[in-house]
Amino acid sequence: MINPLIFFYKAVRETKFHVVPVYSSLITRLVMSLNGVKYGSIRSTGVPHVHISLHGECEFGDNMVMGNWIGSYATGLLGKCRIEVRNGAKLKVGYNVGITLTTIVCHQQITIGNNVNIGVGVHIYDTDFHSLDPNLRSNPATDWENKKTRPVLIEDNVFVGAQSIILKGVTIGKNSVIGAGSVVTRDIPANVIAGGNPCKILKNLN
Repeated sequence: MINPLIFFYKAVRETKFHVVPVYSSLITRLVMSLNGVKYGSIRSTGVPHVHISLHGECEFGDNMVMGNWIGSYATGLLGKCRIEVRNGAKLKVGYNVGITLTTIVCHQQITIGNNVNIGVGVHIYDTDFHSLDPNLRSNPATDWENKKTRPVLIEDNVFVGAQSIILKGVTIGKNSVIGAGSVVTRDIPANVIAGGNPCKILKNLN
């Protein structure tokens, strides 16, 4: 015989897993709209942090799936997706893209293709954030003005493993897989499996 308390707890828990995505998706669409984001259909568990500067541009294609709640992914990490697009920068994301606890910081241009899966805790940056010159870095104004930025391109059907970091100026070619925990500092061609720090080609995909 099932313990009534256990049954009640499990019923509430299962209901939560169905209710949270509906509520979260509505709030997420509101957050996107208030930030001037162009988007198609979005399904979200939890609500992301979104900051689009006045002259920044952000666009998401149809069937965007976002995980921002601990119940939506397989790790025990807490947090949410963070989308930041600064003045004059442009972030464009294709259709059928999934991101979970992902940080995307765009100071120039980041383009993500179609059918891309981005694992838990991935960070994508097109900027160094700070100047490499210590004299410039000591002054917040000159530090910000002299930071380096270069566009990032993730092509169609790419799979980026959990906890990876993709840095400025990187292109990842179609169909490629980036292993978990990788630090991608250079271009990765299409149709390969790559991994490590720094990320290197491990094998070709047949």
